[in-house]
Parts: sequence; C-alpha cells; structure tokens
Amino acid sequence: MSVRRSIGATAIAAGLLMTVGSAAAYDESKYPDFSGYWRRAGSVRGELRGAAFDPSKPFGREQKPPLTPEYQAIYEANLDDMAKGGQGIDPTYTCLSPGMPRVMIPYQGMEIVVTPGTTYVLFQRDWDFNRHIYTDGRGFPADMALEPRYLGYSIGKWLDTDGDGRFDTLEVETRGMKGPRVYDASGIPLHTDSETIVQERIYLDKADPKLMHNDITTIDHALTRPWTVKQAYRRVVSDKPIWFPHEVCGEGNNHVGIGKENYFLSADGYLMPTKKDQPPPDLRYFKKDNQ
Repeated sequence: MSVRRSIGATAIAAGLLMTVGSAAAYDESKYPDFSGYWRRAGSVRGELRGAAFDPSKPFGREQKPPLTPEYQAIYEANLDDMAKGGQGIDPTYTCLSPGMPRVMIPYQGMEIVVTPGTTYVLFQRDWDFNRHIYTDGRGFPADMALEPRYLGYSIGKWLDTDGDGRFDTLEVETRGMKGPRVYDASGIPLHTDSETIVQERIYLDKADPKLMHNDITTIDHALTRPWTVKQAYRRVVSDKPIWFPHEVCGEGNNHVGIGKENYFLSADGYLMPTKKDQPPPDLRYFKKDNQ
C-alpha cells in the first residue's frame, strides 16, 4: 500500500469514527452500493473519445461548448497553438491538478467511499488528489471564506427519488475552485474569475448496477448558458480489485514552462523548442559571454 493510500484510508477511518460514533449508527443498507473500482465508461456506443468532457461528442472542436464569443476566441487560439506543437492553455502538462469538473473524467481508476457525513472520491492519479463531498447537512461558508482549491468545496445531499425508503442519488454542488482550469485536454476554457459552480447528480443505472451515471452541469461566466454533460463510469467486476501504484506526474516530465512559452528538455539536458521558429527564452538575468 502506498503512503498516500495509507494516509487516505486513515483519514476515512477517522471520519467514520467522528461522524458515526458506533457501527450500529450507520445503516449502510440505506445507501446505494458505490463500492468497487470504477473506470470511465465512454459514450453510449462504448467509445472513449480522447477523454472528452462530453463523451457523447467527438473530442475537440466538435464538443461545441456554449462559450461566449470572447472565450470561443480563446479556445480557437488554444487549438491553433496545439496544432503547431504547443500546449495551448491546458496547465496540466506542468502537473497542476485538472481541478473540477475535469477530474470527474477519471483517466485511471476511481473509488467512492460513502460514510454518513462525507462521501470520498479517491483517484488513482497523484495529481487528481481526493474529493470530500460533505453530506452532514452543512451549507457553504458565509462569503465562501475559504482558500480556493482546484477541487473546490463540495456540499452533497442524498435523495430517495423513487420513495422506496433508500437513498439512490447523490446531489452535489461544488464552489470555491481556483484556476487555471480547462474542461479537457483540448483546452476548453473556464472563466478566469474562478466563480464556477458545478452541480452533479450521481446515481447507479436502474437496469445495470455496474454502471454509474454522473450528470454534470457547469455554470460559468465563460458560458452563454449552463452546460450539462452526462459522464458514465463502469465498475470493474472483481471481488479483489487491484489499485496499481500511483502515477507520479512529475517523474520524467520534460516540459519546462518559461514565461508564456513551453519548452522541452532533451535527453542530453538541453532546452529544445516545441514549435517551429519558437523564440528562445529571455536571458536578461544571465551574463552574456561577451560581457
């Protein structure tokens, strides 16, 4: 077990003790079975469209996000930079967290641990961190007096939508996110004011309990209207799912960001351009050979 996984398990165990008080106080039969190892399910046709934010549409421009003219122009410039070999505005090449809502496109495994007061979403990749969805009845802090974070601050509420006396849907709202963030690897931008609100409805498929749905609605000032997409996750069928060692994004990462440019570190340790005719970095703070 990795140190990170061990720490996560300890935190969850502590949360159980604080929120439950005793095993008898927690009737897990009232909650849906979200246990297991979940992977991204892709579109309704089973395709994985390059980790597209909307899995029902092709990756990239065909996502047709409802961006304002200003942010559509930013997106187009980003795609043009990528076509020339650049990284566009996607900050994750430097190992920054994808943040919300992008982390809910799990590139690798995802685990959901339900407790009465908090639902934990654990990701296999190191830079995605873990989500805490508070379901203990609290509201958002007054004036959101919290330090912004990539995953934001999530408040959840369990719903019994069919009236059978058991919860079946987790309704979540997330605020307090910080940037820079984009929706997916094509660089679809969110507004720089970081006032994004993300709403989710997470539930199991009634016909297939190994399929989980997450209806994600993003409210953001870079959009002309709220944008709703339907993500889906497939449970890996195993009584002993394997959590592989975490991928450490910084290990072997040869991207070097200097100013507004991205360069590449060659195998022999020298800086290389990533685009044709890319200018070298500004060396104003280095002594020139002829000085």
